[in-house]
Amino acid sequence: MFGSRKPTVDGAVVVVTGGARGIGATTAELFAARGATVWIGDVDAEVGAGTAGRVGCRSAALDVTDRASWARFLGEVQASSGPVDVLVNNAGVMPLGPFDAESEKTTDLILDVNVRGLLNGMRAVLPAMAARRRGHIVNIASMAGMIPLPGMVTYNASKFAALGASLAARREYAGTGVTVSAVLPAAVRTELASGAPLGRGLPAVDPDAVARAVFRTLRTRAARTSVPGWVAPGWALVDAFVPESVERALRTRIDDRRALTGIDPSARMAYQQRLDRQADDHAGVVS
Repeated sequence: MFGSRKPTVDGAVVVVTGGARGIGATTAELFAARGATVWIGDVDAEVGAGTAGRVGCRSAALDVTDRASWARFLGEVQASSGPVDVLVNNAGVMPLGPFDAESEKTTDLILDVNVRGLLNGMRAVLPAMAARRRGHIVNIASMAGMIPLPGMVTYNASKFAALGASLAARREYAGTGVTVSAVLPAAVRTELASGAPLGRGLPAVDPDAVARAVFRTLRTRAARTSVPGWVAPGWALVDAFVPESVERALRTRIDDRRALTGIDPSARMAYQQRLDRQADDHAGVVS
């Protein structure tokens, strides 16, 4: 099924976190269309249920930052559909702005969702996958996990961590029948990037391009896949061979400080308000 020249997911049980919107919803729709039994897990259970009904899958509430929530969610998945074959760790948040103005609750939200949530997901499914000697995990990182950008200090930290955790888990579980892949999109046209100027320096892609890259990892089992595919190897060459002074000049030409200076607050307002509510709710849970 997996790893073949033309991978199929007929009958496979696939979990997509943060699947109510954006990349997650598009990925869930693609896997469902290919014959998988797909479960969306999302902290916004009502929106997740609506998305599941629209794309032909199932859903349940999931707070990726909470291990007990993972246990409840996977218990429901397994009771209804069986063990998980593929986990797509997609849930993530992306606040933008000056590092010194970032509130503690926002920092906690970024790190807990983007890092702890990813670790919780892997920890929740890996033992059973290894026992069955079969399984695949795809962690949605970001090119922000390789390229440092002003206005995204904590987000950069979280995505560097996501990539590092993916590569380390991949090596730790080598030989068990379980593979771990990281997918690193460039700028993606979703609500996370609302109000941010796209298309200069980093190419902008649509969510379906990321979903297709996730699906391809079933065949390639690649450790790291950027979207578009040339971005990660291109940056690796720049990072290895271009002097910092030259890189700084190039960054100035493309205005890499846009996450500090170029955000349209009105266009980003809906997402920012949802982030603020989520941060408040999360602070209440962990305090």
